[in-house]
Amino acid sequence: MFRWIRWAVAMLLSGAMAAPALGTTPLQCVPYARIVSGVEIYGDALTWWAQAENQYQRGHRPRKGAVLAFRPAGPMALGHVAVVSHVMDARRILIRHANWSAPGAIEEDVMAVDVSPAGDWSEVRVWHSPTRRMGARINPTYGFIYGDREKLHPFTPNPAMGSSIRLASMDQDAWRDVQVPARAVFRPASNEARLQRTASNDMRDRRKSAHEPWLESDPRVMEYADATPASRSLGDIIADVKQEARMR
Repeated sequence: MFRWIRWAVAMLLSGAMAAPALGTTPLQCVPYARIVSGVEIYGDALTWWAQAENQYQRGHRPRKGAVLAFRPAGPMALGHVAVVSHVMDARRILIRHANWSAPGAIEEDVMAVDVSPAGDWSEVRVWHSPTRRMGARINPTYGFIYGDREKLHPFTPNPAMGSSIRLASMDQDAWRDVQVPARAVFRPASNEARLQRTASNDMRDRRKSAHEPWLESDPRVMEYADATPASRSLGDIIADVKQEARMR
């Protein structure tokens, strides 16, 4: 309990320093994914899969540089897009994306795991940087949109696209010791099961801490994409449309 009180105080203090300025729009996933992947699609993330039908190849196998398009679900009312940076194996990839674990956050080379029963990447779990764990929620996806080349393009933060923070940036080799069951279908445990596992998980985390990847993380947010309700106003959406029109 005392540990959680200390964490809460630290979160409040760091939040005052690290949060984007009040009234600013955080960097969204769409302009970030478009630049990094080179896939020239505009509009909300939920429209990318349909728009790609006559422009790009689509499929259900990851490739470097491909865009993973997420279906609208839970707080992701407008969907989400992420770019594949490395294919580790049939069930694990590294991705680059924005505005997932915290507003405007840029996360590079963090893990996404296929947890679909069919192994077709229709359901994934994504790394949650503030907690240094795979996110608890299972996220439905449409599939992968393949660009013209298997190449990643650099992204330079631009205030015109919204405020951003570098929440996580990892070396690919750091993931090799992280063991995630490749074919397990992860479902959130009940509250009772979570309570029963708390003590053993804390001890296990202490034992593994020397081997787990440590990220350049901002602890101001405990949960964002995995739990926080959507709070995007009509004004935010209109501002995004105008911003994208200026960038075309």
